[in-house]
Amino acid sequence: MRMQIVAATVVAALSISAPTHAEISESDNQEIKLLKQQLDSLKHDYESRIQALEARIEATAINAQEARSQAQQVSQELAQKPARPEQGKVSSNSFNPAISLILDGRSTSTSSSTSMLPGFQLGGEAGLPEDGFATGHNELVISANVDNTFYGELSTAIVREAGETEVELEEAFIETLALGHGLTLKAGQFYSGIGYLNDVHDHAHDFADRPLVYEALLGGHLLDTGVQVSWLAPTDTYLRFGAEFLSGSEYPSGDNGSNAEGFSLFAKTGGDINASSSWQLGASYYTAEFDVREAGGHHHHGGEEESGADNELLNGEVELYGVDFVYKWAPQGNPRERNFIFQAEYFFRDEDGDAEFVEGADFAEAYYDGEQYGYYVQAIYQFMPRWRIGARYDYLNADNDISDYVDGGIPLDEFLEESGLGDEGNPDRYTLMLDYSPSHFSRIRLQYSQLDTGHEGADDNDILMLQYLMSLGSHGAHKY
Repeated sequence: MRMQIVAATVVAALSISAPTHAEISESDNQEIKLLKQQLDSLKHDYESRIQALEARIEATAINAQEARSQAQQVSQELAQKPARPEQGKVSSNSFNPAISLILDGRSTSTSSSTSMLPGFQLGGEAGLPEDGFATGHNELVISANVDNTFYGELSTAIVREAGETEVELEEAFIETLALGHGLTLKAGQFYSGIGYLNDVHDHAHDFADRPLVYEALLGGHLLDTGVQVSWLAPTDTYLRFGAEFLSGSEYPSGDNGSNAEGFSLFAKTGGDINASSSWQLGASYYTAEFDVREAGGHHHHGGEEESGADNELLNGEVELYGVDFVYKWAPQGNPRERNFIFQAEYFFRDEDGDAEFVEGADFAEAYYDGEQYGYYVQAIYQFMPRWRIGARYDYLNADNDISDYVDGGIPLDEFLEESGLGDEGNPDRYTLMLDYSPSHFSRIRLQYSQLDTGHEGADDNDILMLQYLMSLGSHGAHKY
């Protein structure tokens, strides 16, 4: 508006005082040209300033809207999830338990029905996927800060197996909030703190199935009842140490008379490399003694569940050692657009006991001394918002020794194959996956695996899986 007033004033002045064409001198012509140039320059300057102001106003409005949306989403997520003790703050939902339901469904196509891994007596929740449509671990979780002193959580898995629906208790524990000095106590039934993935629920894994080393050596997860004490050191470098006193009644241990035969230690350290990358290194140890360990596991074909055979390890002892490493990268620490995660774990298990295999009227007995190890390495890359690709390699190795064999009608070769205590092969697996996450609460995943079970002369098992994961209700942030 000011530009228009100035222009009109100049033009009016010129029209009033301007002489005739005959009276205009050469100097007057130069002065008129100069005035026109100044007028054009003034007009262009005002237009540029107005455009710049309009652009700033529009950009500010857009940024403000994005900031409000992000702040609203973060505040909703924080309000829905009770604070864990290591977060050091109290939930706004302290007296109203947060409820979360995870829906897990999948369709699987395999080229082989073989699910056993030679050299490993499977137990717990171990098992390879079966053909067809299925539901995975549909989890119902209830959690809250009890008060300013305790946090509590209960999680159950609703699963469909052998045509029946089962509700399985996963975790039910309390955890302290205010001991101070970096100390935290946990009591109840919980996933052990050993390893990196062990205390991560299946729906939070980066692949549709667990690594083979977890299936073979830990029965899927080490889940037990007991007490855990951990200490977070007051140092710039992340240092956390923990010890667990467990019942020792769960795989890779088993039933025992004293019900207090499990013990574990774990330590974790890590830090930032720069503004965009960080790392974490962990070490673990577990030991237990047991009277009876029954072989089994979920989705077990051709073994105890189908044939009625009794496959047990008696008077046994197990020791487990592990090391894990994780590296994460995100531009300036913001993983929203792009991020990369490299992850690896290694476990070594040393166990022994009296092996007993009974099938009908026939039986076999032997002393078993086994050493097994396994590892996996994987990489996950989010190449654009909502889309990720990943690759994983698994490897297992068994070195088992059988002595004092008693043949009660079952030949040694058959005993080794049926009991899973032979060491005829070294299973390994290659896996590729692609997943899409429209939001933090939903994910669709396509995965392909090629598994060599280690059976002599057996073809590779090609496994194609399509999975969905949906989270209803509160859903807190995942661990590092």
